[in-house]
Amino acid sequence: MRSSELIIHSLRVNDIDQPMGMDGDSIAFSWKLDGGERGAAQAAYRVLVSAVRQEPYRNQGDIWDSGYKEGHPLRVPYEGMPLGTQRRYWWKAIIKDRMGRIAESESVPFDTGLAREELKATWIWKPGEAQTNDFAYFRKTFRSERDVKLAKLFVSAHHVLQLFVNGQRVGGFGSPAPTNPLKTKYYLAYDVTKLLLDGDNCIAAIVHYIGGDGQNYVNGWPGFLLQGHIEHEDGTRATVMTDETWDCLNDIPHRIGTPYQQKRRITAIEAYDARLADSSWTTTEFKGSCTKAVPSRRIEERRWPMKWQAIPEGAAEETIVPAPMPVQEIGRQVFDAGKIVSGWPRLTVKGARGTKVRIRYSEDLDMQGYVKHNVCNETSEHYYDDYTMAGADTEIWEPSLSYKAFRYAEVTGYPEPLGEGGIRIVSAHTAVDRTGCFRSSSELLNSLYEACIQTQKNNVLGQLVDCPHREQAQYLADSDLQAELLLFQFDSVPIVEKVLADFADGQLADGTFPFVYPSNYEHPDFHIFIPEWDLHFPTLLHKLYRHTGDTRLLERFYEPARRMALHYAGLADAELGLIPQSRIRKPRHWHISDHPYPEIDHSGDYLTVQNLKLAHGLNLLAEMADLLADEADAERMKAYSHALTEAIMTHLYDADRKRFRDSYGSEQSHQGTNAVALHYGFVPPEDKPHALEAMAAQGLQTKTLLSLNLLHTLFRDGKEEEGYRLLCKTDFPSWGYMIRQGSRTIWEGFRDIESHCHAWNAYPAKMMVEYVVGIQLAEAGWRRVRIKPFVPAELDYAEGSVMTPRGNVRVGWEKTADAGALKLKVEIPVGTEAAVWIPAQNPGAIYISESGSPIWAKGAFSPVRQRPTSDSPVTEPDANAAAGIANAEAAPGAVVIHIRSGHYAFECRQA
Repeated sequence: MRSSELIIHSLRVNDIDQPMGMDGDSIAFSWKLDGGERGAAQAAYRVLVSAVRQEPYRNQGDIWDSGYKEGHPLRVPYEGMPLGTQRRYWWKAIIKDRMGRIAESESVPFDTGLAREELKATWIWKPGEAQTNDFAYFRKTFRSERDVKLAKLFVSAHHVLQLFVNGQRVGGFGSPAPTNPLKTKYYLAYDVTKLLLDGDNCIAAIVHYIGGDGQNYVNGWPGFLLQGHIEHEDGTRATVMTDETWDCLNDIPHRIGTPYQQKRRITAIEAYDARLADSSWTTTEFKGSCTKAVPSRRIEERRWPMKWQAIPEGAAEETIVPAPMPVQEIGRQVFDAGKIVSGWPRLTVKGARGTKVRIRYSEDLDMQGYVKHNVCNETSEHYYDDYTMAGADTEIWEPSLSYKAFRYAEVTGYPEPLGEGGIRIVSAHTAVDRTGCFRSSSELLNSLYEACIQTQKNNVLGQLVDCPHREQAQYLADSDLQAELLLFQFDSVPIVEKVLADFADGQLADGTFPFVYPSNYEHPDFHIFIPEWDLHFPTLLHKLYRHTGDTRLLERFYEPARRMALHYAGLADAELGLIPQSRIRKPRHWHISDHPYPEIDHSGDYLTVQNLKLAHGLNLLAEMADLLADEADAERMKAYSHALTEAIMTHLYDADRKRFRDSYGSEQSHQGTNAVALHYGFVPPEDKPHALEAMAAQGLQTKTLLSLNLLHTLFRDGKEEEGYRLLCKTDFPSWGYMIRQGSRTIWEGFRDIESHCHAWNAYPAKMMVEYVVGIQLAEAGWRRVRIKPFVPAELDYAEGSVMTPRGNVRVGWEKTADAGALKLKVEIPVGTEAAVWIPAQNPGAIYISESGSPIWAKGAFSPVRQRPTSDSPVTEPDANAAAGIANAEAAPGAVVIHIRSGHYAFECRQA
């Protein structure tokens, strides 16, 4: 039984749970509500911010008291005095419902970060010339003799670090996340109050500099930065920071200058000699040889702009006991993790001093049953790590300074078979929490869903990556496709926002973007551009805005989206009005429309998919300009879109065949080209039924990229059965084909020849929740939702959930023993309204009840006579409407029931 009173939970600042380094320029508070009777609503709210914890408990905000304000905004902007830096604040929310009842949240903290002028620490490195794949070990001892009230460390490195305080690991993996440090350099913030000792203390760090002009990072220069602030109970303060008094170990176990594991130069072989390791080096007990650190001059000259890292760090999610493969020999063993994971192995063995153990990785095995020498479809002799043993009774080692991705691990060099526990596989990735779910009566769909989820987890490694092994690179189109699943099933707003921030930092002078970013795109190997990928910037921005309802995202990223779109619009041919591919000024550019293995005809000078994407992007920009109250720019974007649309319809649309040509002058008309046109609304209304029928009849001819447009169009426009058949398809080509081959992750394309773990192809999981379960976003910020399940003949039940900014939307349907009868359970969070579409071929011939009470009979809304519990913004048909149910109406193939927040149990049967 739900409580009649509302409960406040999930308090966040800028959509982050208890942030440790918030920038005070733009702060907004949010929370979720639970409980209450049906239709319960927040009528007013009050936010308190205090510098001390006890004040919010006494309902006093010595920093800010918003006072009671009417309404239920998704976010409440901070409007108090300027916040201090390096400070901890406490805040709470108080709300009133429509009955005047008050609910109070707990008081939770948020921390502000460092102002640029307060960053006094020096970027340091070890003496001598920096090398590629360099490692440095830093340490500093200091005294703390008073009771510590709060100790915070602000720390960064280029490229990644592992931090220790008095011998204990602090923080996660892959930190800081990659950016262009000349524009934005992340730092981490840690509360280490409980780790400091009364007396001598030691801070230590391992820093790895990659620096080989690789694909998925910016070289920059090697460096380590730390600034610690200690506040004592008596009010005194102390600092510890990197400078020339820090020590660098002379002898370190990591070998410097090892080869790169991939040809794209993104991760190095981690070669570790345990004979050179001294476990005391992270403590005050260390007595080894050291040299003093030196300033990292080039970083100090530039003073990289620092920003607190809002995305989570990498974390180990699962430790897998791999199965030994049957093909074994002394000194060579192969282990199977059972699925492809990102992460690393962990060895636990009896040492044999001087013996080198090598662990090689791959997605697959060779004909003899050993690990292939490859990184998915690219040959590599270096996809391994080395460990030289010290000779201890028990030695534990894991190469965790970079992510590998593999299913199979081959261990060579160990002189005897590894016993139980000798090797574990650590599955790790950026700690984005999975918040949604899906389950059905189809084991195929369940397996496909879980494969999509695993694939997506593997591909969040400090940034959204296309694959977790070969490239680990962030693409715009890949990220746009991944955002489908991420925003529906993961707590992922900060990591999706990071994509936009990174590409905004990398935007070129003419408004275009590098093909991946961050990247050393000046290097000839990566000086590549994909114009069609650029056009995914506004679609990704719009997608993120629609999910969050946060116009601050538009304020921040509208301008780079606008600059990019205007660049391409400015290339329009004077005579035809189309955007030509031949005038894209890059020497190395791709036009691939549907990837991989595109079959769309690109022989013409004007590509239809590219022109359609630009026209669609201009339409989105016009909508976003309206939201930003920029009427002039909205009209400008509409004018550009109108002109381009007219050119498309004149020169690329075959009105006789009611199909779009693939390119100017081409007679070919691919399914993918027309899927884009239908999805984005460019097909003339009178031609749409014919075009939709023709596209649906072609089955699955699209590849990864445009199959998303195809599925959305089929499910959205009345071809649910055809869309569902594609999800359930098990012959080649299909996602189900991958599952039937035993894969537990999703491939780069439908062919079994490239990456077997590519998250841009994992959106079928979202389709199941959005269209089979039926949870659909109807208004930005999830103010309104549409519950419209598709109930296929062979499926007995399906259930799923989406965690929205307002709370959890849960839906589950199941068939009953009665022919045509259906049960549908729905949960809608406070602050959200829903339209529930109950399938009905003949709305006049069905009977619908809710929790046993009739609400639809004889083709009309007929609620039981029940006194309403509260007022409602939804217009009710009369004062006798059932609690929480506003009204119902017939629609083609359905009865649509309009409800407010709460739990509902509908049952539908033949009258």
